[in-house]
Amino acid sequence: MSLSKRARQFQEFLEQRGLGLTVTELPDSTHTADEAARALGCLKGQIVKSLVFRNTATDAPVVVLASGSNRVDVARVGAALGHPIAMADVAFVRRVTGFPIGGVPPLGHRESSDLFVDEDLLDFDEVWAAAGTPHAVFRIPGKITEILPEHTVLTIA
Repeated sequence: MSLSKRARQFQEFLEQRGLGLTVTELPDSTHTADEAARALGCLKGQIVKSLVFRNTATDAPVVVLASGSNRVDVARVGAALGHPIAMADVAFVRRVTGFPIGGVPPLGHRESSDLFVDEDLLDFDEVWAAAGTPHAVFRIPGKITEILPEHTVLTIA
């Protein structure tokens, strides 16, 4: 199956970084963690939710990579950052990441951000993340932290 334009662009990003990871587009939506886990036949906890917030003091992007089973404790992430955070709106997410909500991958964003990783993701030998569209995913074998830029591992739930 050939990839859509956005998924192909993300595949090219992965190749340029020499990560050896492959984007797959599925016929079923992977927009939510529940949908993705069903479509992939994996545990909900193995789904990486890339959630974009705003630092309310600076308006800078803050990205939280959360296990699909967890809900982000915004106060806890804000305390770790040193400033309160608020959920970003659709336009902000697209502007800072270059991707639509539901398709935001854990890396390859237009703008750099403070990046937090849910420690529960490290319990898995493989996780799955969005790859540019609500139908595109890629499998990350090993620990997700091995492919990420500078980040902080945190208990987010």
